[in-house]
Amino acid sequence: MSLLRITPSIHSSVSSRLWRLSVFLLLSLPDSKGKAIWTAHLNITFQVGNQSISELGESGVFGNHSPLERVSGVVVLPEGWNQNACNPMTNFSRPERADSWLALIEGGGCTFTHKINVAAEKGANGVIIYNYPGTGNRVFPMSHQGTENIVAVMIGNLKGMELLHLIQKGVCVTIIIEVGRMHMPWLSHYVISLFTFAAATVAYLFLYCAWRPRVPNSSTRRRRQIKADVKKAIGQLQLQVLKEGDKELDPDENSCVVCFDIYKPQDVVCILACKHFFHKACVDPWLLAHRTCPICKCHILKT
Repeated sequence: MSLLRITPSIHSSVSSRLWRLSVFLLLSLPDSKGKAIWTAHLNITFQVGNQSISELGESGVFGNHSPLERVSGVVVLPEGWNQNACNPMTNFSRPERADSWLALIEGGGCTFTHKINVAAEKGANGVIIYNYPGTGNRVFPMSHQGTENIVAVMIGNLKGMELLHLIQKGVCVTIIIEVGRMHMPWLSHYVISLFTFAAATVAYLFLYCAWRPRVPNSSTRRRRQIKADVKKAIGQLQLQVLKEGDKELDPDENSCVVCFDIYKPQDVVCILACKHFFHKACVDPWLLAHRTCPICKCHILKT
């Protein structure tokens, strides 16, 4: 009977710890030899018009046989329609003045070792392989023996497709890859028992939560309140319908950094408090997700 008196805060804490345990175990499972898994920080920078956009995230993992080193350069695609670089004669559209470049290659079609060696033979300083279509942003440490000392990192399919589309539009993308955090798998004979215990406990808590009436905690209420405040702030932003002669229509000066399209007459733009403006249809979802200006990071609720 004492189990039925668990308070929401204790229940939330236990669930959180069990969730972290499950994630830790899943990180441990891909590497049967107990080798450490290292995440990769990708500092992505690209230019849109006269504006420089930067994005930093722990969005990749180093390959099992990759050196754990910092590497940077312009991101380059394989030439031709096939982006998997399985053809030994694959060339890369390397910029003439690029001293250092990284190959962006699609997974599948051949071994990781083959892809990495093809790029290395063409002079790549590092290789970024994005996962198969349909896998979202899931990643795993690649096995690629025989690739010498070239840095190799895997990223998710969604992030890889974002970079691919930017480069195909003619946008110059540079990336700095830095070593992130280490995840050390547990010994294999503990994994099954611990995973079974965690799965059974999570299943019990799931059934318990389904039976127990749900009461929103303070964190949930706060998230709902913030979302409501953001929607209210978006509704109060200044709107403008562009017309012929407006300075915003100059294609050499402005373009929407969310969709990368130039402004056209009759477009509805939303003007933020920081005076940056974007297509309303583009910036509304961005503000709901990020709550900051895409250019200067000015917070919508603090202005």
